[in-house]
Amino acid sequence: MKFKHLYKSTLAACLLALSFPSFSQNSFKPQKDVLATIKKNFADADVQYKYMAKQFGPEQFPKTYHPTTDKFETSNSSWWCSGFYSGTLLQIYQQTKDAALLTEANNNLKGLEKEQYNKGTHDLGFMMYCSFGTAKHLEPKPEYKEILINSAKSLSTRFNPTVGCIRSWNSKANDFLVIIDNMMNLELLFYATKATGDSSFYKIAVTHANTTMKNHFRPDFSSYHVINYDEQTGAVKEKKTAQGFANESAWARGQSWGLYGYTVMYRETKDKKYLEEAKNIAHFILTNPNLPADKIPYWDYNAPNIPNALRDASAASVMASALLELCRYVDKKDGQEYFNTAQTIIKNLSAPAYKADLNTNGGFILKHSVGHFPAGTEVDVPLTYADYYFVEAMQRYKAFAK
Repeated sequence: MKFKHLYKSTLAACLLALSFPSFSQNSFKPQKDVLATIKKNFADADVQYKYMAKQFGPEQFPKTYHPTTDKFETSNSSWWCSGFYSGTLLQIYQQTKDAALLTEANNNLKGLEKEQYNKGTHDLGFMMYCSFGTAKHLEPKPEYKEILINSAKSLSTRFNPTVGCIRSWNSKANDFLVIIDNMMNLELLFYATKATGDSSFYKIAVTHANTTMKNHFRPDFSSYHVINYDEQTGAVKEKKTAQGFANESAWARGQSWGLYGYTVMYRETKDKKYLEEAKNIAHFILTNPNLPADKIPYWDYNAPNIPNALRDASAASVMASALLELCRYVDKKDGQEYFNTAQTIIKNLSAPAYKADLNTNGGFILKHSVGHFPAGTEVDVPLTYADYYFVEAMQRYKAFAK
């Protein structure tokens, strides 16, 4: 089938809903006690994020908090996590209708706008779709649409047709580095095609996903973190890690990125190969002997000091959110397993071991995430994206009660 025919047949089926599509193959019954916990979590998150807003000034973006030194860390707008704060504020606002959160989110968005022209990063999906995409979902302002389209145009400049991928990290000549995280930025491109009718964004997303599916995954459907391609030929030069334990290990958040990314790919294209990929990734995660009973992964599934290795709440949050979408696309048996796993994650992240007390933790909702263990940065601390995907997962869970 020629691409233009594939595009026309699938575009009609693409949904504009930000959290997840409204259609469902299966229905799952959320537990009343979990719904009550989520209600309290959102009320507490409201308090936490208003507390967080007091920790930094204008043109700053929250990054993490270091509990051992009681230091709050921020970034500028070009940091890859800059969009999560406003996105989380807006998702909490959706639930609590606290106008103070909306005001804070809108003020923060103003400092992020200029990143729509940033061609030096592959993370514009994280930065702009998680922020302005969430804002547009709540209030479809024309300026939000324009910002998102410009962001997609900037992201598209990093695509290399010879390699068949969007460049992730800038590197030395003839190296072309692509990380599994980049699957999370493709949703922005799908939006741009729906908003403009220009199929080039769609085609880049599909090509990137296909190349990643071919080269990033091992036979057991665990994922490498980094693939280094030859920029001139597209040949694979190296398969390695940056943030994981070892080149052949399964870095936990990377597995969750892949699960989420291919679930989105199926939503946006209805191509069954992406559904099978997502199911296979889910199978690797859920049957992994090193996945703890509480479903909060160790920072790497092959970390050398399991069961004493650090857990990663961010990997769990992303996994839960992905599973609560994927469960809608599969048969009853698999769907129930995915739903139950996400439910377990939400329960355990809501417990004192992971959920911070009010007016502590720098205002972050969750504790105990791992950013870059090998580099010794953001280790066993709260992280903005852990909160973002936890809030998203709770919203998705609540939607099953409607």
